[in-house]
Amino acid sequence: MENGVMLNAAKFEKVNAILEAYNFDSSRMITILQKVQDEYRYLPQEVITYVATCLGVPPARVYGVATFYSHFSLEPKGKYVIKICDGTACHVKGSGKLIKAIRETLNLSEKNKTTNDMLFTLETVSCLGACGLAPVVLINEDVHGLVSEEKALQLISDIRKQEVQGE
Repeated sequence: MENGVMLNAAKFEKVNAILEAYNFDSSRMITILQKVQDEYRYLPQEVITYVATCLGVPPARVYGVATFYSHFSLEPKGKYVIKICDGTACHVKGSGKLIKAIRETLNLSEKNKTTNDMLFTLETVSCLGACGLAPVVLINEDVHGLVSEEKALQLISDIRKQEVQGE
């Protein structure tokens, strides 16, 4: 059993550092999960179980937190998460066309939201709180307002160029 613990400790080195930074305090579970998700870009099932064990709580409790908050993802996401607002103002201003154009460009669908190269994930959201800039696109933490189909595709092209150049 000790060898299994050692293997897990090595496998979850980054997770251990996060847990240690928060003193294995289960009351800091949301913050811990946020930091873990920042490392992996999602919450793998085995990590959820490991975090639960280390915090001394049932895995179902950690899973419950991870599924309750929309910020958390149980599926891998791309390096660049593109969120398109499809709330009323954005929808009226053409967000549906943006969604369609980006899906076609990235070869995605409603079910397949992440590109095979793990570079992009496309999500639709109900509101980004920037209705005056409709339609709005959020790429990671960068807000882009008054986005046309051409501008959306240019943003994707610019990211691809950056990635090729290694920036």
